[in-house]
Amino acid sequence: MAYSPTVTLLPWEYFWLGFNKNNFPDLFDPTWIASLLLLAVLVGLYTVRTRALHRHRLYSEMWEWLLWTGIITFFLTTIGALFQFDFLVELIILVTGLGTLVWVRFRRFPPLFEAYEVQLARQRYLARTRATKPEATIRSKSVKRRRRR
Repeated sequence: MAYSPTVTLLPWEYFWLGFNKNNFPDLFDPTWIASLLLLAVLVGLYTVRTRALHRHRLYSEMWEWLLWTGIITFFLTTIGALFQFDFLVELIILVTGLGTLVWVRFRRFPPLFEAYEVQLARQRYLARTRATKPEATIRSKSVKRRRRR
């Protein structure tokens, strides 16, 4: 027979209960386990992506923002479950942290990425036009060479 928890309090009264297995049997374990798993996934993604994008400072900076926001959010969620913070505190931590992750990824950095892509396209164009001119590879005669003795 499946466990069926009974609701004995008004919905807003649950905000002030400690977040533990007795008060929230259906949320407690999935929350702290998901926090630890997401933290591990985020650290792994950060490692892989920053190695791949180490020459692009802006992308590395975005991944650093995501890493630190994720560490703070998921670690605080796990600590809150361990020390039985009020459920409202856990909700505030999760909503603020996940909101910040979404803001960083979809609001803060995309305009910067667009400007960076334009800058890279300009650099590629200038490099290509310099390389297509034969004079670009020949030294001018005005440059004096050093004599060997």
